Amino acid sequence: MLFFYAEMFLNMQSHIDISIVVPCYNEQLVLAEFHKRLCAVMDAVGRTWEVVYVNDGSTDQTLALIRDLERQDARISSVNLSRNFGKEIALTAGLDHACAAKGVVVIDADLQDPPEVIRDMIAAWADDVDMVYARRRLRKGESFLKRLTSWGFYRVIAKLGNRIVIPPDTGDFRLMSRRLLNDLLQMRERHRFMKGLFCWVGYPSKELLYDRAPRLDGKTSFNYWSLWNLALEGITSFSVFPLQLATYLGFFVSFVAVFYGVWIIINTALSGSHVPGYPSLMSVILFLGGIQLMTLGLVGEYIGRIFNETKNRPLYFVEAYHQANFIVSDKEEI
Repeated sequence: MLFFYAEMFLNMQSHIDISIVVPCYNEQLVLAEFHKRLCAVMDAVGRTWEVVYVNDGSTDQTLALIRDLERQDARISSVNLSRNFGKEIALTAGLDHACAAKGVVVIDADLQDPPEVIRDMIAAWADDVDMVYARRRLRKGESFLKRLTSWGFYRVIAKLGNRIVIPPDTGDFRLMSRRLLNDLLQMRERHRFMKGLFCWVGYPSKELLYDRAPRLDGKTSFNYWSLWNLALEGITSFSVFPLQLATYLGFFVSFVAVFYGVWIIINTALSGSHVPGYPSLMSVILFLGGIQLMTLGLVGEYIGRIFNETKNRPLYFVEAYHQANFIVSDKEEI
């Protein structure tokens, strides 16, 4: 099953140079404009290409709009997932279905990542580079709190990456070689932090600076709670430092408790017993109780991920897959 999609697409004619994978969730307000700009860019590049739109259980007219675009443009492939699985899984589904023999681009449909940057990515791509990733120079249209939390997250994950170098201020927007993508698709864990997985594979990479634009229209589906969960996913997927921190904190609290106990014994021997002390007793109990619950929560996060992985469920189910009309597989030729 691991190599199902790889084997399927190796049987296809390799006349596609570039696949553009676009995960979509409630993007009806921006998708038509995105496709128009994407076509203008890719037609100017002069390479054969396809775009793979992945509908991740949208509740608006995104799927209907994708179907309309398919009737107008033979270079569109679409993957309609059976329900909403989340962006990381939707992105994986798109990469599974990308047919390009040479390179794959990942980009969002909200036009915060300008399609025009793809032209620069392809120009920067060389035989000795397997990935060109777009690093944000400016983040227009985002609040100060969003920029601050994002800045902090990338710095924290860089320190906890366990020899994995995740570039700061870099999202999913990038171009990858087929070699890198084939290795990436071998990793089928359910809890996926794609920014980390891209870098975990390794291979030579190149940075490309760009200015991130404001969202063209509509509202992002990522609120602060979603971003917090994504950050937690990234940290727990690539580092056991939180567990180590809980251990160190336990040693520290025990160390302080021993000295506090010795101080109580000495103070009682010199000054006698003081029955009053309820506030300090409650403070110590509540403090230790909070530490214990926090530690159990950290352990629970990792155990929960182990539990989900051991079930070995498929990452997603595809309700419908429409392949670009100009792609002809060997099976279809027979």
